Amino acid sequence: MATYVLVHGAWHGGWCWRHVRARLQQAGHEVFAPTLTGLGERAHLLSPSVDLETHIRDVLGVLEYEDLERVILVGHSYGGMVIAGVADRAAARLARLVYLDAFVPQDGQRQFDLMAADRAATYEEQARQEGDGWRIPAPPLQRFGVSSEADLAWAGPRVTAHPLATFTQPLRLAGASTLPRTYIWCTQYVASPFAPFAERARNDPSWQCHELPSGHDAMITVPRELAELLLGASE
Repeated sequence: MATYVLVHGAWHGGWCWRHVRARLQQAGHEVFAPTLTGLGERAHLLSPSVDLETHIRDVLGVLEYEDLERVILVGHSYGGMVIAGVADRAAARLARLVYLDAFVPQDGQRQFDLMAADRAATYEEQARQEGDGWRIPAPPLQRFGVSSEADLAWAGPRVTAHPLATFTQPLRLAGASTLPRTYIWCTQYVASPFAPFAERARNDPSWQCHELPSGHDAMITVPRELAELLLGASE
């Protein structure tokens, strides 16, 4: 039995892993899908003080309080920033990192440093215009490849505003991770910012790499195919 901790991306919550989590559990594995502070069912905790450090501590708390060891830690999109910070502080509890269409930061980088400048500027402007200067409203899920009426009806009401400070706070890493790492690139995400991370991983023999023919929100649109790749990470 493997233990998975699934970390969602911006605007989402632990809810987005529902169908992936069920498949991993059906295969006999233990699965945790925490919701980061200020998002999903914890949206009532959203405040200007919620930053990247808050979310790293959220996941560290799950590892500690659930006494988890040999964890396969999965981060989607912005979740890549979070799992990189967690791995830097709790590597002894982890077996593998899986970056699902995610940012792979280095020491001192902010998420905005890893995005196109115009996209970062758009988010900052949206926060000023619609989020009191500190929260970013959720984009339409169609941007992330969610297109079916059923998926939109389920996921649409569940996305929430995201704290700007998580994108502007630099990530501090004490050293380079030596954990086994997997990169899963969602190849049908239009204007994807993740292709450079996938390419870098493909050219590094220390990484295991996969391509998933889906939009960005693969856990919603192709949960079976994604679960199969994650099950492979436990072998």
